[in-house]
Amino acid sequence: MRHKVKGRKLKRTSSHRAALLNNLSTSLLKHKRIRTTLAKAKETRSFIEPLLTTAKRNDLSAKRQVMKFIHDKLVVKELFSEIVPKISERPGGYTRVIKLGNRTGDAASMAIIELVDYNDVVNKRAEEQKVKREAKAKAKKESKEKEVEEAKVIEETPTKKKK
Repeated sequence: MRHKVKGRKLKRTSSHRAALLNNLSTSLLKHKRIRTTLAKAKETRSFIEPLLTTAKRNDLSAKRQVMKFIHDKLVVKELFSEIVPKISERPGGYTRVIKLGNRTGDAASMAIIELVDYNDVVNKRAEEQKVKREAKAKAKKESKEKEVEEAKVIEETPTKKKK
């Protein structure tokens, strides 16, 4: 029985697991949304929520405590200048885990973990990519139609009959 046994081992040593959680947390704060396995997403959530609660204090001590885990100075700067003011009113639940289904190849259950207040930023980026993709598809379709017209013109040229 696993009474009072908290956390997942993720088939890693303790130092490897700590490095993994540090890196996943840094990536989450940098990109606002990451795609990983469900177990890693859930473990990252339990790792980063207390970190964000500590960061809400927004003093020197809090910055030093966060820097123990997040080693990228630009990410820490962004955390305290942009993310903390946005989550300051929220009493917890800063992240959301969305299940995606199984990965092809090894059938691992995949998930997206994202910061709750930042899904509009990600949706805006996705909308921009969608517009680019549609424009590219339209240009490709027009070039294909042009090729078809040229092919028709070649076929319509009359040929001389032999007598």
